[in-house]
Amino acid sequence: MTGHRRFFQVLALAGFVCSATPGFADDEPRSPDNTTPAQSDARAETVTDPARIEANPSITLKASVWRTKPGIVFLKTPIGLLTLSSKTTLKDFLASQDIFFWIHDTHLAVEIRKRSNHSLVHRYLSGPFKRSGHGENTLLRWTPEGERSFDFGAHERLLAGLPEGNPVTVEVNDNSTVIGVHDLQFDLQIGPIASGESDAQLLLTGTVSKLKSNFIFFRTPVGMVNINAKIGIKGAKVGQTLTLRIHHRNMVADLAAPNTRSPARRFLTGPLEFASPDHAGIKLWTPDGEQIYRTDRGKSALAGLREGNLITIELNGQGEVVEFHRSN
Repeated sequence: MTGHRRFFQVLALAGFVCSATPGFADDEPRSPDNTTPAQSDARAETVTDPARIEANPSITLKASVWRTKPGIVFLKTPIGLLTLSSKTTLKDFLASQDIFFWIHDTHLAVEIRKRSNHSLVHRYLSGPFKRSGHGENTLLRWTPEGERSFDFGAHERLLAGLPEGNPVTVEVNDNSTVIGVHDLQFDLQIGPIASGESDAQLLLTGTVSKLKSNFIFFRTPVGMVNINAKIGIKGAKVGQTLTLRIHHRNMVADLAAPNTRSPARRFLTGPLEFASPDHAGIKLWTPDGEQIYRTDRGKSALAGLREGNLITIELNGQGEVVEFHRSN
């Protein structure tokens, strides 16, 4: 968990790029209007409009308690294991609670709510210190509902002395008042996407720092993230730029050479859904919208798979299908 213990200091100093990596559609040469399906079978047909995530980094997860000990809670999410730790709080987690976790640029929010009635148990907000107005004893914070102001409450003396931009984590209540100042760290390990419904959303851009067995150590603005390569990323190399997107049960990974913008390879992973009764194409979500990919080059990988099973498609830098991969 040491990769995130200085989370907001890292965000403040890293100088990361906050714009999303250009989609493949922006880099593809356009086909002539008279191109036939037989001529363009390696490319995709867009069938829905693109869905964009507004911030990079950006994470939205719902989690459940796996196990706990004082100051540390291990959480199961649809995309892997999330661990929260603190020396000053996180001492009363229960299996009957749901945990909601967000990252938005330099801001983090964690909510713990009772599963039975969704009532708030704890709400933590982290980010650079900023007053709501000049001289006001109120803290301006990003929340999943938008920016809000929180009264310093009983912590006025501590908060009033902080310089603008200093990272700080506070606990707030439903009355928009700060009720605690804490340390809070997290660790995220991304594994194969779980079956079933998922509202998970993730967008991270960083660098492949290390490869070990089936794991990719991914250095990002929010710290080191451990990725199981079995999620559908093949042949990553140390030093490459990786942009990882997760949208519900779909994953898109773009690998690019260092200091370049255009991805050299893209891996699309998602539930198998045939686009037509003849199984000539499959539909997968991409950042540029849902698209159809012809199955000519995937007959062996698709043999015996049922709809709903995960499948990975590898594309080259021009957006052409290179290969289909079964999910391990």
